[in-house]
Amino acid sequence: MALLDMLDKDRTIAGPMFNRWLVPPAALAIHLCIGMAYGFSVFWLPLSKAIGIKEPVACPADMSFMAEIFSTTCDWKISMLGWMFTLFFVFLGLSTALFGGWLEHAGPRKAGVVSALCWCGGLVISALGIYLHQIWLMWVGSGVIGGIGLGLGYISPVSTLIKWFPDRRGMATGMAIMGFGGGAMIGAPLADKLMKYFATPTSVGVWETFLALAAIYFAFMMAGALAYRVPAAGWTPKGWTASAAKSSNKMITNRHVHVNRVWSIPQFWLVWGVLFLNVSAGIGILAMASPLLQEVFGGRLIGVNLSYNELDAAQKGQIAAIAAGFTGLLSLFNIGGRFVWASCSDYIGRKATYFVFLVLGLVLYASIPSLAHSGQLALFVGFFCIILSMYGGGFSTVPAYLADLFGTQMVGAIHGRLLTAWAAAGVLGPSLVNYVREYQIAHGVAKAEAYDLAMYMLAGLILLGLACNALVRPLADKYFMTEEELATEKRLAHERDVAASSGTGSGVVATGGSNPAIATFAWLAVGLPILYGVWVTLQKAAVLFK
Repeated sequence: MALLDMLDKDRTIAGPMFNRWLVPPAALAIHLCIGMAYGFSVFWLPLSKAIGIKEPVACPADMSFMAEIFSTTCDWKISMLGWMFTLFFVFLGLSTALFGGWLEHAGPRKAGVVSALCWCGGLVISALGIYLHQIWLMWVGSGVIGGIGLGLGYISPVSTLIKWFPDRRGMATGMAIMGFGGGAMIGAPLADKLMKYFATPTSVGVWETFLALAAIYFAFMMAGALAYRVPAAGWTPKGWTASAAKSSNKMITNRHVHVNRVWSIPQFWLVWGVLFLNVSAGIGILAMASPLLQEVFGGRLIGVNLSYNELDAAQKGQIAAIAAGFTGLLSLFNIGGRFVWASCSDYIGRKATYFVFLVLGLVLYASIPSLAHSGQLALFVGFFCIILSMYGGGFSTVPAYLADLFGTQMVGAIHGRLLTAWAAAGVLGPSLVNYVREYQIAHGVAKAEAYDLAMYMLAGLILLGLACNALVRPLADKYFMTEEELATEKRLAHERDVAASSGTGSGVVATGGSNPAIATFAWLAVGLPILYGVWVTLQKAAVLFK
């Protein structure tokens, strides 16, 4: 019981000397692990020949889909494995919407531990599914249970970081959410090395890799979860006042909205629409980045004036390597944009930041077809890098946008509800680009031109997002909690005021964390893996500049 008591929220209230810069590394430790969800495609090819080892063993043509799910004699199709990616983000959205309110009351430490158990436990169940060759165990393990862990891990630090950094809300959430974008940058090359290490004549090394990753991730995630601290109620950084921030930006409120009311608030749906439309456009590009570059530029990528279909196998291999570098470069801008744009929003405001995303995005999307046809490769790549930086920036800026509009008391839960926009965008964006491309090709349009209409349609989505953002206004008084409702919510959230955290009140509080050496070690623990991931990605991207 004493161990479980450590997870109680009132055991995580920081003392007056606590260093707030210890909280972002704790959040990064969790986000860097769950961010591997973006990198799961590294497993698809090896898993597609888990039985055949060297070549896939195809299932009989007349075998039903249900029979394929339970078969132990033929290999899985990549399309079947890809369902795990869909399940990740569907259950991420569902879990954040359903458990966001519980998280506010239980605290980030308990949510982080549950996230670690779900995400790493899901990997163990998936490893069993690979060993037994039962794909449904992978769907349930990593897809469903792991997806729930993704959701809880993703939102666990949001409310806490915003309360620790009221003076730098964007920067704080940008640091953590940057980790989610960077998880695959670290995890994918690590998984590749592990699979090669564990591979044998009778195994492709994936189930062993899943177990190894589960152990590594569990250690990091538990360390992050146990390092979480929440500030005492009423705590503010030295020299900062909420009234000063409010007077300088009319979009920032000092009051608080209850999560149960957000469904009926127009501003919530406007911000939902902004995120949905911005992410739909960005994720549509992200899902098709590699084939898009190859089919649009074809032989021009290697100095040959031939279309993609006219290239031989060796030439296609060359441009595939260039496209992999392009994808790596996009991932770097996706990650960097999460920190840079969110930090900028602290100075120009959240609404203005989204205006930059949307106005600039509209111009870039609409310009891409003409750049492609004129062979402007450098500008083409540069425009896509900027677009992906704004895609990532949209994720990291929105928690601070919500805190400005709805207050900080339940911002984690409100953010969880908003992430249903991500789940919806994950369906619309890739489907739009894929199906428009297929329709164009089926009607005789050359592959190099098959993306033009999709780009203009994505620009149309951005235009709608621009209209939604323009309509966002401060909330009416009727939507905010009364003093009595706020007091009740604070009791449910186990909040303790500054006097109690200083030792004049009752209860247990966390008092450590003032030693600069501890903060240095914490940042090195998450910073070194990030640098490793950046270095590996830059090596892949270097082929673009040769």
